[in-house]
This record gives sequence, C-alpha cells and structure tokens, in this order.
Amino acid sequence: MIELGKYNLLKAIRKTDNGIYLEDQQEREVLLPNKYTDGVNIGDEIDVFIFNDSEDRLTATHAKPKIELNEFAYLEVKEVTRFGAFLDWGLEKDLFVPFKEQPTKMLAGKKYIVYLYLDHQTDRLVASANFNRFLEKDDVFVEEGEKVDLLVLDETELGVNVIINNMHRGLIFNNDIFKLIKTGDKLEGYIKNIRPDNKIDVTLQQQGFANIEPNAQKILELLKKENGYLNLTDKSDPAEITARLEMSKKTFKKAIGALYKKKIIRLEKDGIYLIDSEQ
Repeated sequence: MIELGKYNLLKAIRKTDNGIYLEDQQEREVLLPNKYTDGVNIGDEIDVFIFNDSEDRLTATHAKPKIELNEFAYLEVKEVTRFGAFLDWGLEKDLFVPFKEQPTKMLAGKKYIVYLYLDHQTDRLVASANFNRFLEKDDVFVEEGEKVDLLVLDETELGVNVIINNMHRGLIFNNDIFKLIKTGDKLEGYIKNIRPDNKIDVTLQQQGFANIEPNAQKILELLKKENGYLNLTDKSDPAEITARLEMSKKTFKKAIGALYKKKIIRLEKDGIYLIDSEQ
C-alpha cells in the first residue's frame, strides 16, 4: 500500500515523458517526476517520500521533508492567506495549516511546533498547531531508564517541556539541564520517572552507573585536547563545571572517579592530569 506522508519502498516499472512510474506490491502506481529520476532504472526498488503535488496528485520525491505523518516538528510559516497558513517543510508544495488548527493566528516568518496528520475528509496532509490533542495521555509506552528522542517545546518555571518519541509530553526539570536548549531542538534523553498520573520526567543524562562512561569519555577527550591538564577539581564551583562540561558536579565526580580507578588520570589540588600524556 502506498502511504501518503511516509517513505515507501517502491519499484520503478515504466518511463514516461513526465517521469518514472513506481508501483507497490498491490500494483498501485505513483509518479516520480523527471527532476528526481537521475540514476533510477526500470526494475530498481527505491525509497521515496509520498506527498500531494499542487494539483493534489500523489507524487514521489527523493527530497527529505522536515516532518512525516504522525510526527511533530518546529516549522516556519512562509505565507498566510485567507485560507490559512503555509509552512516550509522542505518540499516544493508548502504544508497547509487551516485557521481552525491555529490556537493563535500564525504569522509569516515565525516558527511553530506542529503535528502532521491526514485529513480523511479531503485525503490531504495537514498540519496542526493544536498539537496537544495528538499526544498520548491515557497510556504510557516508555519505561524508566529508556533512551528516547525529544523535541523541545517551551520553558516553564519548573523546567522545559518536551515531546517524547512523537507521542508523550514530558518535563526536564531545571536541575537536570546543563546546557542551553531552546524550542525546536531535537535531543536524546532518558526517562527518569513515570508518575502515578502518567506524567513523565525526563533527563538528558543517563542515570546511575551507566551515566559514568560517556561523561568520563567527554572528560578524557577534553584532557587530550588541553594537553593532558584540566584545571577542575572536586572542589570546583558547580556552575563552572556545568558551563565547561555540560554535566552536574555529581556526575563530574563520578566520571573522574571512574577514570582515576582505571589509572587514566592523576588528581591533584590544582586539577586533573592525564597519566598517558606523561609517558
């Protein structure tokens, strides 16, 4: 089945003046326009994205969209008309947002978090800035400690709201943020806690012992870059550690402890020395 708004693996079956027709296993066809046919031969199986062209015909493309069906993204408004707003999503035909899907009227040049869905009445791809209704709230499909993909929403007094795996809303508390993050950033994180009301707490760093190794590696790489010396110690100001290493002081102490036990570093009052650099 050819799926609109997604990548499809299709077979090139015949060439025409307008391009090459591709078909799925049910022998349904879609056109790959000439502009995308370089290097494509009849009989090839190719992975293409399917969208509606300016005349609402199903069309295949090699161009990579900034959002796919049932996903969230941070997109810029190119134009606002009497019909609604049109977003830049990386394809030749802009993505439509009806006024009814705008909690506040969109403005050209501004960026918004939106969700891409299929309007079954028109069979067209449509974006919505009323994205909260598309988030899963009744059931939780992640587990504590699980590595997840995050899209940054906005800041609150407690921390930063994020969308988890294109599915759930989560919160990164301020005391778990050790670098500048902003709306639209795509990050990797970890599920820290799932509360009884299904609210989810997220952290950008893996918890427990598993967090030591990647942060120890970060410190090791910085030591090598700084000729084997780093003027930080377990007495250093937490703010300085966060600014330079993007980790908490607690994580820093665990990381240098791991390196020390492996006899990779020497700890002195004035800082950390890489033992390998002195050999």
